[in-house]
Amino acid sequence: MLTISLGCLGFFCYFLYDYNSVRKIAGWMRSLFAAGSIFLMAATGILFWENRESLFQASADGIWMAGGVFFLCLLVYTLFFALPFETTYVEESKYREAYTEGIYALCRHPGVLWFGGFYLCAAALWKSTEGILFSVTVVMLDVLYVVFQDAYSFPKTFSNYGEYRKSTPFLIPNRGSIARCRNHWRGAGRR
Repeated sequence: MLTISLGCLGFFCYFLYDYNSVRKIAGWMRSLFAAGSIFLMAATGILFWENRESLFQASADGIWMAGGVFFLCLLVYTLFFALPFETTYVEESKYREAYTEGIYALCRHPGVLWFGGFYLCAAALWKSTEGILFSVTVVMLDVLYVVFQDAYSFPKTFSNYGEYRKSTPFLIPNRGSIARCRNHWRGAGRR
């Protein structure tokens, strides 16, 4: 159960990071997002290592692996490449605006979809009770984390978050949000 503890510790760091982003308690707390990510990656790595002998024993394992890689790539893209890096992760401003285009026109927290997809695929590969419990735990914590962000930290962090809430669904894309996302990509391809 070390992995579940590490996953919970990682999300505790994420919550404290967001709380600090609003309350400005201490400068060192800005490193908690990175610390939380390290805890989560360590737990995931441990599970892959502990279950290495059971990987690729079933014919469907290649599909689960491909799905996991696909969702992981989407998650990394969504968090680090779809957003303007400087204004998102470097600059701190009271009047920052939430990014509402591209993948963020699909729903307000698209990373949750990719995170959940990755851990669904990973749990299918791990084939262990601990791996399944870990995956369910971290996906539930991720949903709670974005509920916290949506209700508390993002409205206080982004000046346009109220309008973004009105125009874009929370987690589940709808016909209009899919069309806005698609139109953004079509328009970006014409430049």
